[in-house]
Amino acid sequence: MSAQPEKVNVLMVCLGRSPMAEAVLKHQITARPDSFKARFDVRVDSAGTGAYHEGDSADSRQKLIGSQHNVPINCIARAVERQDFQKFDYILAMDQNNLETLLHRKPAGSKAQVSMFGSFDPSVPKANHGSHKTRAKEIDDPYYGGRDGFDKSFERCTKFGYGFLDYLETRG
Repeated sequence: MSAQPEKVNVLMVCLGRSPMAEAVLKHQITARPDSFKARFDVRVDSAGTGAYHEGDSADSRQKLIGSQHNVPINCIARAVERQDFQKFDYILAMDQNNLETLLHRKPAGSKAQVSMFGSFDPSVPKANHGSHKTRAKEIDDPYYGGRDGFDKSFERCTKFGYGFLDYLETRG
C-alpha cells in the first residue's frame, strides 16, 4: 500500500495580484510529473489583506493574460481570516507591505510559514527560500499601469511558482 501524499496548503496574499498567483501555481501543479503528485497534495487559495474586492472576480486584464497562457483565473476575492494562519502551511505575500501586515496579524503559535512569494525565486539561495527575512523580489501592483505590468506579474508568478514547487521537493 502506497503512502498518502503530504498535504500542503498554500495561501497567496495581496490586494489584487493573488488570484493570478493562485491560478498560476494550480496550473503548474497539474503540469508536474506523477512522481510529484504522488508525494504532495498541494491545495492553493488566495485572499487579500483587505476586504476591498471581497466577492469580486479577478480583474478582466488579469483574466485576459491568464487565458492567453491557458491559465484560467476564476478566483473570487476574500479577505484573510484569523483561522487561515492555522489552516495554511504557507502564506505567501506578493509584496513587502502585505508581508508586514500578515506578520503583524499572525497569531502566536500558528502553524503558517509567512513569507514573500518572491523568496522562492530560483536566484535566491535555497537556504533562504521561504524566510520572511530574505530580501525578496516583489510582484508589483499592475493595476494603475498598462498591459506590461500584468505580463510582468504573470512572469514573476510563473518563476516564483516553479521555485516554490522545487523547494517543496528538495526541502529537508
